[in-house]
Amino acid sequence: MTHDRARASATRNAAIASVATALFLLTLKAWATAATGSVAMLGSLIDSGLDLIASLVTLWAVRIAAEPADHDHRFGHGKAEALAALFQVGLITVSAIGIFWRAVERLLAGSAPADVEYGIGVSIAAILATLALTAYQRSVIRRTGSVAISADNVHYQSDLLLNAAVIAALVLERYLGLTGADPVFGILIAAWLAFGGYRASRDAINQLMDREWPEDRRRAFAAATEHPANRGTHDLRTRSSGAHEFAQFHIRVRPDMTVVEAHHVMDEIEAKLAKEFPGVEVLIHVDPEHQIDEPDNPLVERNETHARESGE
Repeated sequence: MTHDRARASATRNAAIASVATALFLLTLKAWATAATGSVAMLGSLIDSGLDLIASLVTLWAVRIAAEPADHDHRFGHGKAEALAALFQVGLITVSAIGIFWRAVERLLAGSAPADVEYGIGVSIAAILATLALTAYQRSVIRRTGSVAISADNVHYQSDLLLNAAVIAALVLERYLGLTGADPVFGILIAAWLAFGGYRASRDAINQLMDREWPEDRRRAFAAATEHPANRGTHDLRTRSSGAHEFAQFHIRVRPDMTVVEAHHVMDEIEAKLAKEFPGVEVLIHVDPEHQIDEPDNPLVERNETHARESGE
């Protein structure tokens, strides 16, 4: 429970930091857009506005995900994070389409931005603020594995490139006389946002579809079930739900082992897994050794461990 509370606190603080940063950047960019008329800056402003909405949704999601399991949600509320991540993807997609449309209009009209110094200064400030936020988010992601904070981090990573592109567009258009650089960079920003949305959607969809853990982690988990009384681990199934992870598998024990002895073995295996995989909820099913049992789902991998030196 202490581990879960620490995760909840870390993700909540990261979400609050994201909201505060989005508010700060939205205010700066609204002023810069009005001053310059830059379509690249407009794209950056729209993205910051959507960042604020996404960050508020993320804050809501991590609060819901941190709630303990209840009568109607026996596996907890962790998938609220995946839903929030998909919502962010929708916002990213909408912003990319809007920026692309506005950039094409500006390219066809041939108008140029004004007072570019304001836009450059604001973009530099935005880069510094975003660098600080993304560094903090990455530290939280390493500790919690939060898919909602991960999606938010992807969005803000795209902001770094977006703000750099705004600076490049304004410099090329204003100081080097490359007419059309501003809307062209706006189109590139839209394409990058769309790609970022695609990347952010994968983890969320994997969680909602109960995708198995990565193969290397599954192998490590299977190896962690080694116990002198365990004659084989099979039918390992894993899934993730927000910051919560679940694993279930079968072990084989001597046919003459009592229920109490088998339960003791399971307790020892669970204790070892709790140390190596903090926060993972484990469900173990015991089978008598030599029993031939087929899984209900023929697609489930057997994941047999090597038999112990027991004369087999």
